[in-house]
Amino acid sequence: MPGNTLTAMGLPEPTGSFLLSLTAVPISYMVNSMSSVSDPLVVAGIGVLVLLSLLVMLFFFVQGNPPKDPLFYVFAIFSFTSVIDLIIWMEEDGYISGFMEFYMKEGEPYLRTAHGMLICLWDGTVHYFLYLVMLGAIARGKNYKTVGLYWLGSLLMSMLVFLPGNVIGKYGTEVRPAFILNVPYLFLPIWAGMRIFREKHVFTKIPAEKVTTAHSEGIFQRPVDIALILYLLAAITFTLFRGLLALDCPSDSCFTYIYQYEPYIRDPVAYPKVQMLVNMFYLLPFLCVSIYGLLTPGCTWMLDWSVVYAGAVAQAQFAHIGSSIYHRTPYTYRVPREAWWEFMILNVLYTLGMQLLAYRCVQNPAYFLKDTKQTVEEGKKQN
Repeated sequence: MPGNTLTAMGLPEPTGSFLLSLTAVPISYMVNSMSSVSDPLVVAGIGVLVLLSLLVMLFFFVQGNPPKDPLFYVFAIFSFTSVIDLIIWMEEDGYISGFMEFYMKEGEPYLRTAHGMLICLWDGTVHYFLYLVMLGAIARGKNYKTVGLYWLGSLLMSMLVFLPGNVIGKYGTEVRPAFILNVPYLFLPIWAGMRIFREKHVFTKIPAEKVTTAHSEGIFQRPVDIALILYLLAAITFTLFRGLLALDCPSDSCFTYIYQYEPYIRDPVAYPKVQMLVNMFYLLPFLCVSIYGLLTPGCTWMLDWSVVYAGAVAQAQFAHIGSSIYHRTPYTYRVPREAWWEFMILNVLYTLGMQLLAYRCVQNPAYFLKDTKQTVEEGKKQN
């Protein structure tokens, strides 16, 4: 029996999970055609029922070859909802029709905002791809820690902005029972993250001599790290500045910048303000300690957290940059045409810097590993 078919022996294979996620298309079309989905409570109930039914189907199909990693179920269910999000984006932007209209009316109407559309697009493309990669890794018994950490940062950042933004923004009065369907996206990633963090890195077998050599290199012998430190200093300033903008900083420079370069921060949907505050309170401390991590050898936490924050910044900036120019954002809150290039260059560099930091840590991790050779020698001296 082929291992990549949707059977009891093959569902853990990525092809089976991929086919299961595609059932979102007929299911959404069928539910949308039902006349009883005009009540918000019914919409929420249908959402819960569909997710529970999928979970039961997963347990049934994997009886012959159950996955060793319980995160298989999380990624499989989330891949289904990623397809739902992609359908929402395609329908709301006019590419298809007749699939999720009921949900947008009585479920989560705030998804029609620019921010809502772009997080649906991100979830339906980037997150969906990451789920398939991780499901494939689980099926083959491969390590997926780096991909998992990137996904974790991206999803948690999305939820940290989306959930409070729904409540305190101008759509706060339209929060309906379907809002509870977002709860698993907050708690399950935390559980998944705890498991992913406990996994071993694939580069833990680097020779001790290489680690010792990397530790002996000063900062001036590492031009890439110098460039990253300069980026971090600029990113710290930019993150703090935009946090002050979200707090209605009264200075002339703040007033000029927010009106001439990033008026989207003033949008009453509240997502951009929440985003800037999340960046200031959660991203800013990491930017600061990362400088220490690049100057001090043996900071192993850089290997994990740089990837988490790279995913977080990528998702946050995609939603922020996109919403600042998206047609669903009111014209007065979009980036002025004359400031378009300055806005894009500044924000793209801000985004890429974190990706390069994570890439540097993952691709050349020796500097951040503990020098076991030196530790053993110090232990012998003490004895």
